[in-house]
Amino acid sequence: MTHSLILRHPTQAVRVDDIVIGGAAPIVVQSMTNTDTADITATTKQVHELAIAGSELVRITVNTSEAAEAVPHIRRRLDALGCNVPLIGDFHYNGHRLLTEYPECAQALAKYRINPGNVGRNRKGEDQFAMMIAVARQYDKPVRIGVNWGSLDQDLVVRMMDENAKLPEPKDVREVTREALIVSALQSAQRAEELGLSRDRIVLSCKVSEVQDLIAVYQQLAKRCDYALHLGLTEAGMGSKGIVASTAALSVLLQQGIGDTIRVSLTPAPGGARTEEVVVAQEILQTMGLRSFTPLVTACPGCGRTTSTVFQELAQHIQNYLRAQMPVWREEYSGVEEMTVAVMGCIVNGPGESKMANIGISLPGTGETPSAPVYVDGEKTVTLRGENIAEEFTRIVNEYVARKYVKK
Repeated sequence: MTHSLILRHPTQAVRVDDIVIGGAAPIVVQSMTNTDTADITATTKQVHELAIAGSELVRITVNTSEAAEAVPHIRRRLDALGCNVPLIGDFHYNGHRLLTEYPECAQALAKYRINPGNVGRNRKGEDQFAMMIAVARQYDKPVRIGVNWGSLDQDLVVRMMDENAKLPEPKDVREVTREALIVSALQSAQRAEELGLSRDRIVLSCKVSEVQDLIAVYQQLAKRCDYALHLGLTEAGMGSKGIVASTAALSVLLQQGIGDTIRVSLTPAPGGARTEEVVVAQEILQTMGLRSFTPLVTACPGCGRTTSTVFQELAQHIQNYLRAQMPVWREEYSGVEEMTVAVMGCIVNGPGESKMANIGISLPGTGETPSAPVYVDGEKTVTLRGENIAEEFTRIVNEYVARKYVKK
C-alpha cells in the first residue's frame, strides 16, 4: 500500500540479492545483530529471528578474523533454515584486510557497509578505501557508504572549520559539521565511481543522533544527489525515547519522500528482544500508509467509562496474536497484512470504530449491558458474552482470514 499524497524523491535503484533499494521499490526495513559474529550459533539464531520479525536486510559486525571466518558458515546455516535474508557486512578500520584475506566472507555477504571516517587517514585511507571498492567490484556487491556524526573524517572537519573561520560571517559550528557529513558522503561516493563502482551499486547514509540534525542533513543530501538513501538515527536511545526520536525524525523525512531504506537503532533493555527495532520500523511505515506488514489494531485509550481491564487485555491479546500469526499467514494468503481490527471499550466510539474496521468488537463499559457486539466489514454479525470472549473473537478473526483472503 502506497500513500498517494507522498511522492518519493527520485533515486537510483540498487539491487541487494532479491531486494531492491530505491527507484520505485517499497521502502526497505533493515536491522542489525548485537551478537558476537564469531559465535555462529548465536548470530544465526538472531538473524533468523530478525528475518521472521520482518527485517528484509540484516547487518552483522565483521571486525575480526574470527568474525570473517564465521560469515560463510552463518550464511549456509541460514540457507538450511530456508532463511534467504541478505547479510550486510559492517566494516570499520580493518575492512580492507578482512575482505581481501577472507574471500568466502566477501562472497557470502550481500552488501558491504563502509564508514569513510574509519577507513584510514590521508594516502593510507585512500588506498584502503580503494581495496574495499575493488573487492565490491570483483564480487559485484553493492556498498553503503555510511558517514556517522561520531566518527566523521577529522581531516575533513578541520579543513572545513578552518575555511569557515576565514569567512566574513562564519557559519555556526553545527552547520559546518552537518555540511562535513554531506561532503564526506558525496566525495566518497564520487571516489567509488571513479574506481569503477557504478551508481546502481551505491547507497548513502549520513547518520546523527539528534532529530533536527538528521532532518537538515538528509534534506540537503536529497537535493544534491540521486543515490539511494538509508535513513536512521544513530544511537537513538532506549525505550520510548528511542522510539519517539526515531519516529519523529524518520516520519518528517519520509513524508517529504526522502528515504529508501530505514533502520530504527534502539538500545534494547537488558534481556529485551532485538526484534523490537524491526517492529517499530514497520509500524512507522504502516501507520504512515507507506507499506503494510501486519494487521493493525485500533484500540481506545480508556477513560472513566472503562474501569474494567477486559478491553485492554483483549487488545493486547489480539495484537500479539496477529503479529505471531503473520509469518504463517504471509505464506498462505495474499493481502492479509492490510486487515484492520478494532477492540473498543465502551458504547461512545465502540460501535462506530468497530464498523470502520474489517473486524471490530465493542466491549461493554462501566454500567453498560454485559455484551460485546462484533462487526464484520461494517455489519453486526454476533454478540459475545461470558468469559470466553477472547477465544471466540480470535476464532472469528481466523475464520475471516480464511474466508476473505486468497490462498497463494
